[in-house]
Amino acid sequence: MSVSDTAPGRGALRPARSWLHSDAPRLSLNGPWRFRLSPTASVAEDFAAEGFDDAAWDDIPVPSHWVLHGDGAHGRPIYTNVQYPFPIDPPHVPDENPTGDYRRHFVLPADWADAERVVLRFDGVESLFRVWVNGVEAGGAAGSRLTHEFDVTPSVRPGDNVVAVRVHQWSAASYLEDQDQWWLPGIFRDVTLVARPVGGVEDVWLRTGFDDGRGHVEPEITAGAAAFPVTLRIPELGVDRTWDTAADVVPFDVPDVEPWSAERPRLYDVTVSSTAESITVRAGFRTVEIRGDRFLVNGRRVVFHGVNRHETHPDRGRVFDEEHAREDLARMKRFNVNAIRTSHYPPHPRLLDLADELGFWVVLECDLETHGFDKVGWAGNPSDDPDWREAYLDRIRRTVERDKNHPSVVIWSLGNEAGTGSNLAAMSAWVHARDRGRPVHYEGDHTGEYTDVYSRMYATLGETERIGTDGDRTTLMNCTPAQSVRQRGKPFLLCEYAHAMGNGPGALDRYEALAHRYPRLHGGFVWEWRDHGMSATTPDGTPYYAYGGDFGETVHDANFVMDGLVLSNDVPTPGLHEYKAVVQPVRFTFDAGEVAVTNLRHCADTSDLRFVWRVEHDGTLAASGELEVPVVAAGESARVPLPRIQAARDAETWLTVDAVLAAPTAWAPAGQVIATVQADRSTPRPEPAVRHRTGWRHSDGTLALGIAEFAGGTLVRLAGRAAAGPRLELFRAPTDNDEGTSDDLEDSDAGVPGVSHAALWRRDGLDRLTTRRLSVERTADALRTIDRVAAANSATSVTVESVWSLEGDELELRVEIAPSSGWTTVWPRIGIRFDLPDGAAPVDSAAWFGLGPLESYPDSLRAARIGHFSRAVSDLSVDHARPQETGHRSGLRRLTLASTGTDLLRIVAVADGQGRRPGFTLSRHTPQQIARAGHPFELPASTTSYLFVDAAQHGLGSRSCGPDVLAEFALRPEARTIRLRMSAC
Repeated sequence: MSVSDTAPGRGALRPARSWLHSDAPRLSLNGPWRFRLSPTASVAEDFAAEGFDDAAWDDIPVPSHWVLHGDGAHGRPIYTNVQYPFPIDPPHVPDENPTGDYRRHFVLPADWADAERVVLRFDGVESLFRVWVNGVEAGGAAGSRLTHEFDVTPSVRPGDNVVAVRVHQWSAASYLEDQDQWWLPGIFRDVTLVARPVGGVEDVWLRTGFDDGRGHVEPEITAGAAAFPVTLRIPELGVDRTWDTAADVVPFDVPDVEPWSAERPRLYDVTVSSTAESITVRAGFRTVEIRGDRFLVNGRRVVFHGVNRHETHPDRGRVFDEEHAREDLARMKRFNVNAIRTSHYPPHPRLLDLADELGFWVVLECDLETHGFDKVGWAGNPSDDPDWREAYLDRIRRTVERDKNHPSVVIWSLGNEAGTGSNLAAMSAWVHARDRGRPVHYEGDHTGEYTDVYSRMYATLGETERIGTDGDRTTLMNCTPAQSVRQRGKPFLLCEYAHAMGNGPGALDRYEALAHRYPRLHGGFVWEWRDHGMSATTPDGTPYYAYGGDFGETVHDANFVMDGLVLSNDVPTPGLHEYKAVVQPVRFTFDAGEVAVTNLRHCADTSDLRFVWRVEHDGTLAASGELEVPVVAAGESARVPLPRIQAARDAETWLTVDAVLAAPTAWAPAGQVIATVQADRSTPRPEPAVRHRTGWRHSDGTLALGIAEFAGGTLVRLAGRAAAGPRLELFRAPTDNDEGTSDDLEDSDAGVPGVSHAALWRRDGLDRLTTRRLSVERTADALRTIDRVAAANSATSVTVESVWSLEGDELELRVEIAPSSGWTTVWPRIGIRFDLPDGAAPVDSAAWFGLGPLESYPDSLRAARIGHFSRAVSDLSVDHARPQETGHRSGLRRLTLASTGTDLLRIVAVADGQGRRPGFTLSRHTPQQIARAGHPFELPASTTSYLFVDAAQHGLGSRSCGPDVLAEFALRPEARTIRLRMSAC
């Protein structure tokens, strides 16, 4: 392999052109192909001959990845984030280079004899491939996520033909494709044979703009003289223009045009026709510009509420399925996502058609990443090596030319994590010369030498605020003072932030607040949209989603590929619900008897929304109706009177206002909630006072108090069932963020650079606490125990005083938790645990009044609302690919535990002296069991349900690849009180 393998393919047609909808004849070659896998690239090429006997070969579908077929006989997937799965020896790759040979027959239609050319198009092949038709080599190409076309006119003939393709898993091009994803070789996108007609239109680019109600069209039509005259029609706008020669094609304006935006994706059908071919383009009129440090579309500032989107599916890998993609994008819209960064390559071209139609701002990224060179200090990085320049330029040309007609594409991105250098600067110069209507992005251009926007990954809140603040002269990361001034004069976006790995991320609302406070900040893109789990089964047939290392890779990056807002099986995570609530496009502000409704959208007014309200007393509906909100223009507010609300005397009263779709859309039904807010309208009520007792006397602790029975001071039965507790619990099964070792601790004073919180918790023994009982005392109607809880090889401890008492017809438990001095790290939780063995039937569900319905944590509460909810135990947790802390519900008021539909135990949580309420978790496993499991199937069979009541939990943060938990959400060792009142149901 050589650098030349990465340059424009031998025989591949140039220049690249748009992916167009044409009525020219075409023949799909998707379907079953014959396939053979060889362990090396040196196998003979005789398979390409027409008469080669492939009867002994396997069948494989095209498009597909060969490692996902053949039950392991065709190799296995490999996941790396940064690492190269082969030696860093550019441009060479090992001789052990899996090579797939493909063959299939096709019949050339008889009426293709009149075609000027027959073109064979490949929309995606990983990584280097060569093509033969009827034994004649047509050429080869590299650039896995790019389109390559070959002129096979001299080789095809009427009737039967055979096409043969050789694909090498590794090539010099692999050094440019080190994206954070699975390595999945094969022909994974469409293969199409196209008859190019005499007098056809080779390429069309409709540069469109919008200004004050007028549309502007600057057509670029590539066609030979035989194609003219050419006609352009936009029937809906009454446009019908014919040009007799290429020189006649000139720009023109169109009056009374509706603009395209991500909120109102107005498209117009355009046809460009010659006598031989008609091409259809769906055009959107919009103008993209940078004015000072503002990024504008149609003259209005854009805030990106975006996600980074890989193409991934647990069964198909990167093979595109339009129905699934459409639903995926519709799900984004339902969760208030308005932007996509196509990390880190151009997606299947149909995805951009869907983005145009449904409405997204798209940052379209080139197929380029060389992150593995970070291992060697970027020595030998191709980004600054002239030998690789043509390869870099070919990639950006094919990216821009293929997708230039899409109104959704508002920024071109050169690639990702490829260092910096002259080749990237050359790419940027080419884009600027080719497309003056879109800016250029590349995060690695830290000093702003060749890009138009300032971009950062995982910037802390403090750094982000400094970037946004006018007059701040702080030197930016990797910049000189002069370079900092230049970068501050550009729009800023977070191309990656809020790493959504496992349980999290936290503090999304703080980033959103900065984007609204500082106009230079234009939002960002969460990393990332979905988990990349691959479908797998254990030897006994148990299904699970595999991550790095599960396929026996030599090097891998474990579960770092499981970092999405959506699980591998399409289930939205609580993090996605939190994101929806944080970025909702309508803001509500209550003031006495009114609510201010503010429209935060880019350009759309609120005419598509209804505003409905409801009043609930302790979660039970008491009244509802609709607010009469006038149409609010983008960026404006309106004040609306609220309905008269009668607060309940013996219940909490909550007002909820929802903004919902008034009519169905392409992505959601009528009634879809777009934004929501709650307001507490309760009459203040005092919590029951603690009744302090005197006359305590020493006891053996064996007694009954109401619904509880004790032996030796320890709970043994509760509400007629076996039970144990309360046991102090300070440990939680570490989240991926807890395991993170990022040094980004600017906004937190709780972490240690380079050391994870989880490592410190294990060091301090929080996962292996032991108890020494200091005393057991009782009165006639109360029991008190005092325990010292500590870990082996540790002098720090926690004193736990538990008081059980009869209070009327209820049993109260008050637990006072007090740490000793000497603790040096944050704690994951401060709580107590009850063990509830199954007995005749398990405790299998919970109903509660408090925050819900999904889990919530101190820095992830915006999606939670006060109400009455119920869930089965299995539905209270999130099925993360790597088991970890999950299922905590904050702000608990009341909880009822049930078994097989029968209520067992009612618990009322009493706020502490500062008005703080506990949260709860109900699980079938202990934190220690969960922490030991690498996959869900590794969790042991359970015969017990565990109830955790937490006075507090540590925040979530984003430290798996980003900032730590903010200081205000970090849980430091402190004294806390938990009060519960219990009764049998």
